[in-house]
Amino acid sequence: MQPFQRDHFFNPSSPYAPALAVRRAYQEAKDVIARAIGAKADELVMTAGATESINLAFGSIDGHVVTSAIEHHAVLRAAEQHGNSTIVPVGKKGVVSVEAIAAAITPATTLVSVALANNELGTVQPLSKLAEIIRKERQRRRDNNDLTPIYLHSDASQGVGQLDVNVARLGVDLLTLNAGKIYGPKQVGLLWAHSGVRLRAQVFGGGQERGLRSGTENVAGVVGFSVALERAVNGRKAEAERLRKLRDNLQEQLTSAYSNVIISGDQKRRLPGHLHVSFPGLDAERLIFLLEMENVLLATGSACAANKGTRSHVLTAIGMSDEGADGSLRISLGHLSDEVTVRQGGEAIIRAVAKERERMGR
Repeated sequence: MQPFQRDHFFNPSSPYAPALAVRRAYQEAKDVIARAIGAKADELVMTAGATESINLAFGSIDGHVVTSAIEHHAVLRAAEQHGNSTIVPVGKKGVVSVEAIAAAITPATTLVSVALANNELGTVQPLSKLAEIIRKERQRRRDNNDLTPIYLHSDASQGVGQLDVNVARLGVDLLTLNAGKIYGPKQVGLLWAHSGVRLRAQVFGGGQERGLRSGTENVAGVVGFSVALERAVNGRKAEAERLRKLRDNLQEQLTSAYSNVIISGDQKRRLPGHLHVSFPGLDAERLIFLLEMENVLLATGSACAANKGTRSHVLTAIGMSDEGADGSLRISLGHLSDEVTVRQGGEAIIRAVAKERERMGR
């Protein structure tokens, strides 16, 4: 990214030669991103992150919207602002019910939005089955000469780099990605839309990104996104297997130490690098403080919820008790995680829990 932040700091919309070279670099980066997800570059709209991409998707759709109760705040708030929406509840494992989504679809439904993987529990959703539901509904409408469109949108930000994120294999019509989830720059994202989907601009100005997202292009950010995504996709299988082993070892370590620890989510359908644990009766924020002193950095839920100091809507949606939710830790493993650091992290968690139990006389 550095050359485009320093030496090649030209506006890609300018007509002179150095600016045109920057324009080519920008387009080449979009080509790399598109190939990585099985798409075409002219189907991408580069944005300032997943939240903007989600808002662009929802803002382009009229009609009724269906989504789930455990979606990211960006999706739930966009659905709320949309006005005409149905929020479908989920089961205790945090997996969206295909039947429940299908039952929520009405003749006026134009958008169904379900994340590929939940950002707190790590549960992987049955997106291909949802895509089949959408295809059947679309065909039913055609057979009845009903021109009302219906699209499937997925925020795949949490799954990319650990799961296959190919738009054709997923069966989606719209896809959101976020560079920051794969070690790319923050405030860079995209919305992919099938050529048959008509997007509606939310940001107006000079007409960049086919008039759908005006503003001078973030060349350095998109170049960084392309490198991060290419690396994530190329190394996905090996990295997923490595993280899965580390995660399972950590889970065994914690459950062996504390029999009453709760492992949330569907253990057969979850991201390799995700582990959500709860220690009922303890205060997760105190645990995080103790762990930070040992350089073990965890979260209580999504960064958005933690920043607001609110109880996780995801844990509430899966029916977890307040006591369990308040003692929950979201553990994420990644490139910096290895056998030594994960074992040490597990030992630190065990010590922190013991210290808190002793303090509380439990």
